[in-house]
Amino acid sequence: MYGKIGSLFTGLVAASALLVPVGAPSHAAGSARAFSPATESARAPALVSPGAVSRLKWKACAGENLPEGIRCATVTVPVDWRKPRGRKITLDLARLPATDPANRIGSVLQIPGGPGAEGVTDLKESAPGLTELRRRFDLVGYNPRNTRIRERLPAVCSEMGPQLLEPRDREEYRVLAARLEAAARECRDADSSGLFDNLDSLSVARDMEAVRKALGERRLSFMANSYGGVPAAAYARLFPERVRAMYLDGAADQVNGWSDLALAQAPAGERMFGRFTSWCAADSACALHGEDAGAVWRALTEKLDRSPIPISSPEFGEGKLTGWHLRMLGFLANPGPDNAAWAAFATAVDKARNGDGSGFGEFVIGNMRVWTIPALRAITCPDDRGFTGYAQFRDVSRRMREASPNLGAAPFDMLTCAGWPRPVANPSRPLPVRGLPPFLGAGSWSDYTMTASLAGTVPGSVTVRYDGPGHVLYMPGNGGPASRCVIGHATRYLVDLTLPALGTVCRPGE
Repeated sequence: MYGKIGSLFTGLVAASALLVPVGAPSHAAGSARAFSPATESARAPALVSPGAVSRLKWKACAGENLPEGIRCATVTVPVDWRKPRGRKITLDLARLPATDPANRIGSVLQIPGGPGAEGVTDLKESAPGLTELRRRFDLVGYNPRNTRIRERLPAVCSEMGPQLLEPRDREEYRVLAARLEAAARECRDADSSGLFDNLDSLSVARDMEAVRKALGERRLSFMANSYGGVPAAAYARLFPERVRAMYLDGAADQVNGWSDLALAQAPAGERMFGRFTSWCAADSACALHGEDAGAVWRALTEKLDRSPIPISSPEFGEGKLTGWHLRMLGFLANPGPDNAAWAAFATAVDKARNGDGSGFGEFVIGNMRVWTIPALRAITCPDDRGFTGYAQFRDVSRRMREASPNLGAAPFDMLTCAGWPRPVANPSRPLPVRGLPPFLGAGSWSDYTMTASLAGTVPGSVTVRYDGPGHVLYMPGNGGPASRCVIGHATRYLVDLTLPALGTVCRPGE
């Protein structure tokens, strides 16, 4: 659902092919930092004995080619915030101190996306593009409790289920829900740490408050990327008086509900698909050039809904390719350099209509299995991500098809929360009307709608529209195009609390 989809699988899978749809440029896969033996052996936030005291002791960071001046520390927080004297967990922090300390304003805490992305790594990689902001702020990155989750829960919690298929009736939905519930219960029963029950964004927000206190700041300024919008909103609900400024970059809107978000995003997806068909009509590099690419696509998805074709993955096994899968996952909004991603997508469509689904196999099977992993669902489902039942699933499916004939489908990630056996810890709720400053958002073709939806819940907020592809526009190491125009507006806002005018647009190259 979000451009930097790879961070959703950090510590869970071993194939970067999962991270980007067919034809995506290689730099996008590289930015995802999927699970590998190297990351598996890296230190995960550890469970420590009760009574541990959280104090920041800054020291040299591990690694090579580090930004000048960066220092690292850890902060200790309860596994379960309802039991503050219970078992603890440590979270990694990194800080780039302000380069103009005489005019230092405070600290900016970067909230990484994913969920599962590592804020410490993001800060290290993004430092060259943060020079201006760093003049006035200490820049702080942290690794939330949901990073490297494979290392911190029992092995059964990382086991994938069969490929996810669209339930065609109530009985198929019931069977799917029962299977997913059983896997979640098995994971929870095996987890003696209590972490399984405390991976929600409300717990992450309380961790962020512990970071603020450990830093000694009265208030914090925030940069929330992608799924980081969910803990950002949770923090704003809990601690509005501690928010100095909130910059939302391609941020997920959980406040207004996941199904409403999907429906609001659907027209944007249809417009992006229209850009692809226009390119295909004009460029002979498109394998469908000279045909009605939209009609070819619709015929293919309808055919595959009736008669799926086999697909396979060396990593994830055998599976089926249906029209439902393609509408959800097949199309990539970002054309890539020289439209290479769109060219690869068109070639994959051409092959699929002739019975060869190999262009989509790895990505579809991988996503449809990875999203069944209990450890991942323990992060997303407590954030109110599921359907209320089969009736809502069918209703959202119908409305999505109406809003986007080419790409409309009920979000499969919401479907994986069917049968979730625990209460929703972080329900979708409005933000406080009072006590929060106006937010600044920024979003591209694919994520402007959701970012504006979240920012718009706070009176006086503004969202800059980036008229181009991409996801995450400020931090250049985080998968986005590093828009200078967006960076300028965001830096002014964070420094001076000055918002751009309503309707501000940034374009590629500006």
